[in-house]
Amino acid sequence: MEKDKSLLLIFTRNPELGKCKTRLAAKVGDQAALNIYKFLLSHTVNITSELEVTKWVFYSNEIWEEDIWANGTYQKKLQNGADLGQRMLNAFQEGFESGYEKIIIIGSDMYDLSQADLESAFSQLNQHDYVIGPAEDGGYYLLGMTTLNMELFQDKLWGTETVLEDTMKHLDQEKTSMLPIKNDVDHYEDIKDIKAFQPFLKHMKE
Repeated sequence: MEKDKSLLLIFTRNPELGKCKTRLAAKVGDQAALNIYKFLLSHTVNITSELEVTKWVFYSNEIWEEDIWANGTYQKKLQNGADLGQRMLNAFQEGFESGYEKIIIIGSDMYDLSQADLESAFSQLNQHDYVIGPAEDGGYYLLGMTTLNMELFQDKLWGTETVLEDTMKHLDQEKTSMLPIKNDVDHYEDIKDIKAFQPFLKHMKE
């Protein structure tokens, strides 16, 4: 993998009480949701820190200089745009304008994702123009491309079950690699049966 040509974009929320994982928090409470999100952030660091690509972390609100994202490993930036589509488009655009040829975006709430999955996704872009990881909820957990396609980020109902379907309509004629379906963490039901999350849910069982 050519590190100088491959770029991983990681979209993250600043982990603050009452401001992250709100749908999950509605069921488990703000503090448990924050603890779970911090756990997911640390998992995302674990699966990306050794990845042989350039890594940009895009914060939702403000850049934190001293946090879980090591300054030498990750370049820190701020998300910019009115909705998720615009923010992703701006991040991809900056990447391509900086000379990267294979760019993949992920969020930071994928317990189901591994470093090997990401390496595989980047290698798919050697033979395909696009790579996409469908999520169980009708969205996607990963999107990669070799040239900027602005249509993928426009006129989508972000956060709904139609995002993947609407995105695939634009990729109908393209060389696209589909990754295995995975589950991102948005709701209590997504984690209630997973052993790694049990320490955060003890108060739900009592």
